[in-house]
Amino acid sequence: MRKRIRLLLSHHGVIAMLVLLGIGIGIVATHFTWTLLAVIPFGVAAQITNEYLIHRFVFHLPPPRSQFWFDVLYEAHYGHHDFPSAERLLFVPVWFAVPMAFINLGVFWGIMALLGVPSPFVHAAALVLVGGVATFIAYEWFHMVSHLPVKRSWIEQKAATSHAQHHFRDFTKNYHVTPGGEVVDHMFGTAVSADELREKSRAEFMTTLGLRPDDPRLLSARSRIARRMGVGAEAIARQSRVAERMEPKRVA
Repeated sequence: MRKRIRLLLSHHGVIAMLVLLGIGIGIVATHFTWTLLAVIPFGVAAQITNEYLIHRFVFHLPPPRSQFWFDVLYEAHYGHHDFPSAERLLFVPVWFAVPMAFINLGVFWGIMALLGVPSPFVHAAALVLVGGVATFIAYEWFHMVSHLPVKRSWIEQKAATSHAQHHFRDFTKNYHVTPGGEVVDHMFGTAVSADELREKSRAEFMTTLGLRPDDPRLLSARSRIARRMGVGAEAIARQSRVAERMEPKRVA
């Protein structure tokens, strides 16, 4: 447990979000009403939905032609599929997580104001900085534990089993990680169980999200970004060899 907590707290994005959570709790405590507490669960639901939408429609965008934007997505998420066990690629980058929190805060602040909610900023802070950010930190925990060779609780194992289907059977399914997010996958038609996938072939070029292993954008990003994120030269060479041996088999 201590090792997992140390790893979680080693990432700048997690630390920054913990600071935002503390600020949110301070705002709620200072302006406490029962209505503020009632708003927090809506922040949980909003963040679980946000988790799905960002994972599916941003982190799994078709590979950009521009090497710059490809590198951005590689650091944000492609690289994690390339090297699922690389510790520094497990977490959402701080340059993405923090701005998204402020964007969400601004959006809900505006919605609260338009709806005529009293103290709209305070209510938005309860929803985003407490409910939303706490759920984001829970996501980082469940995601991290899903990729570590550790003993898991039943709910951690449930999350890990579901997430493994996304990584190692079909990267177009099971975009959720946080427990409860399977509801959103079912809503959007991307939920799939291990039993359903067991009968099917792996998706084409699984670890490279469908990219051919000789794609120059992938090779360039892997050689620079993966190395900078602590992936060793031997692991990079091994991944290149594995990708080259993979046969293109699409999920039926």
